Amino acid sequence: MAQNKKPVKITETVLRDAHQSLIATRMTTEQMLPIIDKMDQVGYHAVECWGGATFDASLRFLKEDPWERLRKLKAGFKKTKLQMLFRGQNILGYRPYADDVVEYFVQKSIANGIDIIRIFDCLNDLRNLQTAVTATNKEKGHAQVALSYTLGDAYTLEYWTEMAKKIEEMGANSICIKDMAGLLTPYKAEELVKSLKAATSLPIELHTHYTSGVASMTYLKAVEAGCDIIDTAMSPLALGTSQPATEVMAEAFKGTKMDPGFDQMLLKEIADYFRPIREEALKSGLMNPKVLGVDIQTLLYQVPGGMLSNMVSQLKEQNAEDKYMEVLEEIPRVRKDLGEPPLVTPSSQIVGTQAVFNVLMGERYKVATKETKDVLLGKYGQTVKPFNPEIVDKVLGEDKKNAITCRYADLLEPELHKIEEEMKQWKQQDEDVLSYALFPQVATEFFKYREAQQTKVDAAVADTKNGAYPV
Repeated sequence: MAQNKKPVKITETVLRDAHQSLIATRMTTEQMLPIIDKMDQVGYHAVECWGGATFDASLRFLKEDPWERLRKLKAGFKKTKLQMLFRGQNILGYRPYADDVVEYFVQKSIANGIDIIRIFDCLNDLRNLQTAVTATNKEKGHAQVALSYTLGDAYTLEYWTEMAKKIEEMGANSICIKDMAGLLTPYKAEELVKSLKAATSLPIELHTHYTSGVASMTYLKAVEAGCDIIDTAMSPLALGTSQPATEVMAEAFKGTKMDPGFDQMLLKEIADYFRPIREEALKSGLMNPKVLGVDIQTLLYQVPGGMLSNMVSQLKEQNAEDKYMEVLEEIPRVRKDLGEPPLVTPSSQIVGTQAVFNVLMGERYKVATKETKDVLLGKYGQTVKPFNPEIVDKVLGEDKKNAITCRYADLLEPELHKIEEEMKQWKQQDEDVLSYALFPQVATEFFKYREAQQTKVDAAVADTKNGAYPV
């Protein structure tokens, strides 16, 4: 019998995680803007529309200013809160940044239109989240801390409930169970949500992916158990490695106390708008039909979809596709050696690549990647379980004396001023400093492109004034 007696809230992911998962984050701002007015009428809890890989992809592939996108989205969404995904001390980049950069990024994100910041760390090391949480609170934003969900001996119900209590103490406003690989099954979700609701007074949100095929059922049981908010995607960009479909989940709760009260005719209009974008992506090859299937191996080996495809291409390059099963079996062993981290960017790539090396070399850790060494040196943070001491000796040798036990960012000098100095010739707005801080080369290319476009516009305006074109 259903426990929950209140409508479930829904966060829409079509403008961020859905297109990141299915079409390599290639939806443009111009594709988003015409449908915003209708999306604003739905009654979503929030629309996730920024952060994650959208920042990098906007600059690198779409030649768009991500800050300008955010401002346009904010102008369009009059009633709905905007949400972003934030990688803790790594912000939206791939290395830890000094606290002053993290604080400034949070400040500018909220100033430009973000209401809710979902903050996560690939090791669930809360020390890597505190700066971002404190900064979000200072700017009067909503700080949501996400727990990267995973399986393993260390990840007991007690582990999750203790984490939830600490997150509440940190000053977070809500908790998200971030199930990036689609590992959470329906009855486990029910058990987990009930435990978290008993341990904390914070609202609980559940984010999962359809990769293993159980996500809709998982949402149903989680909401019945008291989960407050679920993440869904409009049907043309749902399922596969994306989220369950918004229309389907809204219909599933129809007529119950959990009914979100959405208008299916309005949702149909929104789905009709996104359908040609999906068709175009399939036609151009941007959307691979493979990502739309169900991959139950996710549950057997706990390997997220992106990590699996990465591994297959590494083996292909080495003409070693016959080693596929050996590598799959090696992954859990490497993960155990490295302290059993959740497999999410970047820990998934680190574990997967090391497993490939171990199998291809015929000797475990004969070659260790720089990233494996950094994990063992503590640069990524603290893992839930200790490292395998034999592997530490083999990989680090004498270098193990230099292992870090503090929060890595504590060793970093403030760097904002230095970054500003370095890129001042390109600066047109304060936010450009942050774009450069995260992706120096990509941002510089974008700034050059922006300058060239501006020159063309100026020339065209001058020609018009001189009567070169009919007015």
